[in-house]
Amino acid sequence: MQVIDETELRDDLLWGAGAIARYIGRSKRQTYYLLEKGQVPARKIGDLWLGSKTTLDTHLTGEQS
Repeated sequence: MQVIDETELRDDLLWGAGAIARYIGRSKRQTYYLLEKGQVPARKIGDLWLGSKTTLDTHLTGEQS
């Protein structure tokens, strides 16, 4: 069983479409479009998008673990 450090998890999370947009190098508008179409792996919690750097990296590079 893999133990995940709380600090590591917190540093991996991207809160909001703006943070996700900066991380993937797109505008906020482009990112909202991609999120709504399901083309970027993230979850919507209420009105806020939540993404993972690790998941985004894997998705964008096409690498599978």
